[in-house]
Amino acid sequence: MSVVNEISEYLQKGRAKNVKALVSQALDEGIDPKVILNDGLLAGMMIIGTKFRNNEVFVPEVLVAARAMNMGLSVLEPKLIEVGNEPVGKAVVGTVKGDLHDIGKNLVVMMMKGAGLEVYDIGVDAEADAFINKAEEVGADVIGMSALLTTTMPNMQTVIDELKSRGLRDKYIVMVGGAPVNQNFADQIGADYYTADAASAAEVARKAILEKKSA
Repeated sequence: MSVVNEISEYLQKGRAKNVKALVSQALDEGIDPKVILNDGLLAGMMIIGTKFRNNEVFVPEVLVAARAMNMGLSVLEPKLIEVGNEPVGKAVVGTVKGDLHDIGKNLVVMMMKGAGLEVYDIGVDAEADAFINKAEEVGADVIGMSALLTTTMPNMQTVIDELKSRGLRDKYIVMVGGAPVNQNFADQIGADYYTADAASAAEVARKAILEKKSA
C-alpha cells in the first residue's frame, strides 16, 4: 500500500498521530503536496462523509477523522501554499442569530474542508451582517446557515432579505440546514439549497461552486 493510501486509511480510523507522521513521510519522499491532499486526506474524509450519510459511522467517528485530517493539514498547509494550491471555493458558515447550537455547524465546516473548500466559521448567534460582511471580505462563493430552533429559523430569511437589499443576492450560493429546516422552508425563504446532513452539504456546495464557475 502506498503512503498516500495509508494516509486515507489511518484518517478514516481517526489515527491523528499516524496521519501526521505519514504526511511528513510523504513530503520527505517528494510526493506532490496536492496528491497528498487530494488522494490522501480529502479522499479519506469523503469516504467518511459517505459512510456518515449511510449511517455506517456516526458523529464521534466523524469528529476523530476530522481531527486526524486537521493534524495532517497542519503539516501540509505550508507546502500547499508554496505550490499555490487553490481551494475549490470559499464558504462562510454559521449558526443564525439567537441560536447557540454548534455541533451540526461544526460537522458541516469539517465536511466542507474535507471537500476541498476554504471555510470561514463565524460561530453561533451570528447576525445577518456577520454572514454578509465576512462573505464580502473573503470573496466567498457560499453562505451556509444552520439553525436548531424553530424560533431562530426566520433569521435565515433575514440574511437573504439583507442580501437582496444590498443587491448581492445573486452573488452567493445560499445554503440552509438544521434539524427543523426542510426543503419546503428553504423554498419559502428563497434559499438555493437545503441539505439534510453535513456530508450532503459538503457535496452540494462543491458541486454548486464548480457549476457556477463553469457557467
